Amino acid sequence: MDMITVTAKTVDEAVTKALIELETTSDKLEYEVVDKGSTGFLGIGAKPAIIRAKKKESVEDKAMDFLSQIFGAMNMQVNITAAYNQEEQELSLNLEGEDMGILIGKRGQTLDSLQYLVSLIVNKGTEGYLRVKLDTENYRERRKETLETLAKNIAYKVKRTKRPVSLEPMNPYERRIIHAALQNDKYVTTRSEGEEPFRHVVIALKKEASGGERKGRYDRNKGGRYDRSERSDRSGGYRSNRRNNGNGSSQTSVDASAETAAGEEE
Repeated sequence: MDMITVTAKTVDEAVTKALIELETTSDKLEYEVVDKGSTGFLGIGAKPAIIRAKKKESVEDKAMDFLSQIFGAMNMQVNITAAYNQEEQELSLNLEGEDMGILIGKRGQTLDSLQYLVSLIVNKGTEGYLRVKLDTENYRERRKETLETLAKNIAYKVKRTKRPVSLEPMNPYERRIIHAALQNDKYVTTRSEGEEPFRHVVIALKKEASGGERKGRYDRNKGGRYDRSERSDRSGGYRSNRRNNGNGSSQTSVDASAETAAGEEE
């Protein structure tokens, strides 16, 4: 905003006039004193005080002015609303108008680019970092639901095929959605690979899940080895049947021993 020049008898009166003219409050006024003025001698030679003032530009103003210039150059009529959350350090901007699909672009790429540019503008010369969220027609929420559904479907495919799957390149915001959607899944894990703008998410089976089926066949208390007692029982019974096949006396003896053991247990 351009500065205005205000004159009055004193600096205080000039500031008051500037506040009225700019329709703002003192905490949002920025001014510099050009001339403090003087009362002269008995009113002779008095000089008025002169200040140059302007309204402090808020982060909302910076963002809206920047977007207005862009949409003006595009010959688009867009209504812009802004909400600044100071505690969360987040600026939310919503766009309304016709043909908003032009501003969204393919998979939100145009909207992401505008959001990035606005972020550069509002964070220039400031301490800390202000997060900017630019949205139109509730696109962000709809895109989030789509990505969460995609993550679950791909996770199911990975569990079924036991092979990792690489998703298409995504921006950091969309990659976080994928990671968050599967962070509590017991069987799959996610990781980001590659460099921008081709960085993407890979969904893969967890090592514990892929090895769990094989581990179940082993005795874990013996470091992954077979239980020797079970192996000897199975092999012993097998050999006994082979050895006694066709031998009636031997078979009778085995059966008798089994009956005796059963009687003792009772």
